[in-house]
Amino acid sequence: MISGGILNDLLTRIAEAGRSLTLGSQAQGGDALALCERLVSGKGEATGLAIAQQVFDAYAKLDAQEQLVFFRQLKDSFDVDAESLDRAMAAWRKQGPTSARALHFASEPRSQELIRRLNRAPGGTRALVDMRADLLGASREDADLKPLDTDFQHLLASWFNRGFLELRHIDWSTSAEVLEKIIAYEAVHEITGWDDLRRRVAAPDRRLYGFFHPALTDDPLIFVEVALTAEIPDAIAPILAEERVPLDPAKATTAAFYSISNCQKGLRNISFGNFLIKQVVEELRREFESLTTYVTLSPVPGLRQWAEQETRNAEGLLSGEQHSLVERLESYEEATASEEMLGLAALYLLEAKAPRGGAKDPVARFHLGNGARLQRINLAADLSPRGRANAWGVMVNYLYDLKDIEKNHEAYANDGSIACAPAVQRLVKSSKRG
Repeated sequence: MISGGILNDLLTRIAEAGRSLTLGSQAQGGDALALCERLVSGKGEATGLAIAQQVFDAYAKLDAQEQLVFFRQLKDSFDVDAESLDRAMAAWRKQGPTSARALHFASEPRSQELIRRLNRAPGGTRALVDMRADLLGASREDADLKPLDTDFQHLLASWFNRGFLELRHIDWSTSAEVLEKIIAYEAVHEITGWDDLRRRVAAPDRRLYGFFHPALTDDPLIFVEVALTAEIPDAIAPILAEERVPLDPAKATTAAFYSISNCQKGLRNISFGNFLIKQVVEELRREFESLTTYVTLSPVPGLRQWAEQETRNAEGLLSGEQHSLVERLESYEEATASEEMLGLAALYLLEAKAPRGGAKDPVARFHLGNGARLQRINLAADLSPRGRANAWGVMVNYLYDLKDIEKNHEAYANDGSIACAPAVQRLVKSSKRG
């Protein structure tokens, strides 16, 4: 097998050879869109690699507004070839299933072939991931760019499928380059520096695992932090505490996933987390025979915003008492430990729905979609500024019961049924009676 570094060096040499062939040509110094057109219409491999590199070079010089114009031009200029599609449709009507594949290929936007050819350049995959991050930003300004983003997402999902991903256990002996990126990418509970990182990766009762892709070498795609504990945790502070006595891993009964961070903005909506958690569970089962329980300690990022919006909705889910509770909580932060919060949080997690169906809370959607069960709601569990601002300090345990994961996943995927502990279900019933 040729390593990524050797292959990249080979492609670089071929691209340099191709660059010499394009010197003095129209492509040299041309704008990004013209280069894209030349890349798609050309056939030479060496010149194709060189032109692809020139596209990336030209794109790198664009500011945000110029990127927006470029993406609009790509969407319009590299759409489906209407004439080819008409011919393929006519053949399909005449010949039937035997020409269905030709119809499929004729219906593909030219932008997908452009993205494939750009990917062949040295460092092309990394550049395309970064380009899609820019496209996501541009799409917020111009919703008509969504079809172009669909093309990017379709191909990136293929190139970053589970078969290409490598699971790595990240510890204190991991390279400084990777460790620095872990600090930078942590998105749930900030890593304040090297000492904090050491507590999370070097302590005997802590683990950190990440998925990597050969095209991005030492740049993680997603990582999960795990605490080995003697019971299901109900607050984040003891897990992150500077002064604590580590637990002998052989005495741990519970593996708590307390932080999952996606690292690449350009890979948004390309799911890795479900594979990551399930594979980490298998890794931990092999290493520690004492583990019997696998849970998360998860934030509830949408709770407060939803509740405050519901207070302005007379036909919403909240009772009169819950309206009053939310109004009080706006002024009295010390009320974060109110028992009434349990019913409010349970109502949000079990009955508030996203526009496209499923749980409204994004973290809930992720874990429930993976087959986890909503096990417990914890008050005053995250009293950091972010924890208070997002959910008045509420956190949740989702239980990954290995014998029920597939059943829970199917029920949620097929009809939106949420697996939850009886105690959580009773909270909703109680809050409605109130």
